Amino acid sequence: MPPLPDRPPLNLLTTGALALAVVAVSSSAPLIAFAAAPALAVAFWRNVLAVAALSPFAVARRRAEFRRLLTGSGRREGMFCVLSGVALAAHFATWMPSAKMTSVAAATALVATQPVWQGLIARAQGRHLPLGMWAGIGVSVAGAVLATGADFTVSGTAFAGDLLALVGGMFAAVYVALGEQARVTVSTATYTTICYGVCALALLVVCLVGRVPLGGFDTGTWLAVLALVVGAQLLGHSMFSYALRRVSATTVSVLILLEVPGAALIGWAWLGQLPAPATLPGLALLLAGVALVVLSSARTARRAAPVTTAVPADAAPVRD
Repeated sequence: MPPLPDRPPLNLLTTGALALAVVAVSSSAPLIAFAAAPALAVAFWRNVLAVAALSPFAVARRRAEFRRLLTGSGRREGMFCVLSGVALAAHFATWMPSAKMTSVAAATALVATQPVWQGLIARAQGRHLPLGMWAGIGVSVAGAVLATGADFTVSGTAFAGDLLALVGGMFAAVYVALGEQARVTVSTATYTTICYGVCALALLVVCLVGRVPLGGFDTGTWLAVLALVVGAQLLGHSMFSYALRRVSATTVSVLILLEVPGAALIGWAWLGQLPAPATLPGLALLLAGVALVVLSSARTARRAAPVTTAVPADAAPVRD
């Protein structure tokens, strides 16, 4: 991926959006665990309904931008939007089932390895990783092994859920990295409409091939789906996407870590869920490793000189 241009300074609106996003995504895993519907069906509906809410505004206000992404010089950014949607579908298809297979706390903590995966993506792109980041990756992997190993003794289903949550964290890192590239010149409304639309289409194909039922759910399940759309999707994912204009993907990944205690508290208070005691040391070690990755990445970013790249001449500045 090409280097990113200098970012506009952080402002109060972006800070508020990030705080709102953290609170909103903390409700995601408990709602998924509560919904009496297949996780893939829930993932499909949350994206379809989000697109239905966003597209009238996006199409009415951003027609020129859509044309540029489809036929003009913005086709590269348009491809980033599409690929981001595919990565988001893979994230939902792995992590959302995990929230039904293992505890809310374990699924949320394991998917929070996202910064670790983003560090490895950066290394694959040829960027140097400091020693502190490698140490954090090692500690995180050790914590994940301890946590999943403990769950393996609990049940094979919980172990499989742990592994799916880890893979979900990997795809979440890819999704945010691609979104960071797209958001250089693409507005939040256009980016999220395309991303969620592609995600919904991919999930629909998976549901049809796998014969996953998409209807016949009870009222409580539909209310949970609507709560996911309003909360985790529109106020969570969309606000994080909005913030990518002013903050890095790594910073967003750090803030997503705050979802871990939030989801665990909601899962305990609402669903009476607590992770198995044997998994707690591994989960604590995992979060400590992720924190090491984040802190090391932040120190490296402060030392690095800013890189300025040109934005296409006919690309309108992003006004969210």
